[in-house]
Amino acid sequence: MQFAVQTPSGDGDVLLTGATGFLGMEVLARYLERSDRRVYALVRGRDDRDAARRVHDTLVSLFGADHPYRERVVAVRGDITRPGLGLRDRRDLLAERVSEIVHCAASVSFELELRAARQINVEGTRRVLEFAERCHARGGVRRLSHVSTAYVAGEHAGAFNEDDLDVGQCFRNAYEQSKFEAEQVIADARAQLPITVLRPSIVVGERDSGWTTSFNVLYWPLRAFAHGAYVALPARRNAPVDVVPVDYVADAIFALSQAPEAEGATYHLTAGADATTVGELVELASTRFGRPAPRLIDPGLYRRLMHPLLIRASSDERYRRALTRSEVFFPYFAMAVTYDSRRSRVALAGAGIAPTPLHRYFDRLVEFALAAEWGRRPLPRARAESEQRLLPTAQAALR
Repeated sequence: MQFAVQTPSGDGDVLLTGATGFLGMEVLARYLERSDRRVYALVRGRDDRDAARRVHDTLVSLFGADHPYRERVVAVRGDITRPGLGLRDRRDLLAERVSEIVHCAASVSFELELRAARQINVEGTRRVLEFAERCHARGGVRRLSHVSTAYVAGEHAGAFNEDDLDVGQCFRNAYEQSKFEAEQVIADARAQLPITVLRPSIVVGERDSGWTTSFNVLYWPLRAFAHGAYVALPARRNAPVDVVPVDYVADAIFALSQAPEAEGATYHLTAGADATTVGELVELASTRFGRPAPRLIDPGLYRRLMHPLLIRASSDERYRRALTRSEVFFPYFAMAVTYDSRRSRVALAGAGIAPTPLHRYFDRLVEFALAAEWGRRPLPRARAESEQRLLPTAQAALR
């Protein structure tokens, strides 16, 4: 079913978790720029002043110092892992005002152990659901939008559909497993609450500016490659690498969260048929960095023989450290899953919201990463968008 984006006005306030995170910042910008609603940003902080400072800094990064949104964003000190979201005496007052919740907060670390990942991603989701039920009892919550990940598919091989969840898959890390378990908690609550589940794949910077604050997943191997760390990779040339720009994901989250037809449904915010491959990604990186392409070796053989040998043979501590840090990302270069995104493609077509093949904005991502020194020199979104200096490619060519 195709539908157009609706612009909410005067429809109650919004609670946004994860507003100071990479994706959450972009979602916050959509609500401020495309509606006139008040947004309560749930953020951690030592005290209320510290929480307010974090939200202030986020708004300045997004829009510059002279932005007009100060009165529409309220910093709320809290914590999704604590009972009642850590809101204490403010919980009931907030529940009476909020009619929509967007849950972006999560741990996205691939290296966190399972217990810690569950505390944030599973128990945090459970706390958000409890608050949504409290909102519902005080006048109703119009929508709870839960940002999950396409990687709940784990190591599944073949097509993974938008209605799929438990297909007997195993998981590569605690991040995938905890997000899968969080969706199971969400599934149990769907009979009581109006919920939409949104599953992005690997989220990278904006198409037009390359801006990002999150230099992990794709960025870490690219940085290591740029420094000549890879002679060989445990990868299959034709394996899909599903990458989407953050502006597409945020546009889709905002549009689907406002659409009545999206209630109760799950959407893959993925590249789908436009996903790149390991082979194409290696070619793009080799061309951009002027490095020879690494040899692609069967993952099992690489893990048993090549990787230990390369680490032991090197006398360069930085090289060994780069190889060791890369281990957590290597499984994503030998995937056999494809994400069926037909429901989201059809739903978003009328609004002109669609992903873009990676090769059309890859250079812009790299130029921003180099300008930001791979995260060591943070650059605000407002500056990146105003300058538009990284590549001469016209915006229209990116769509």
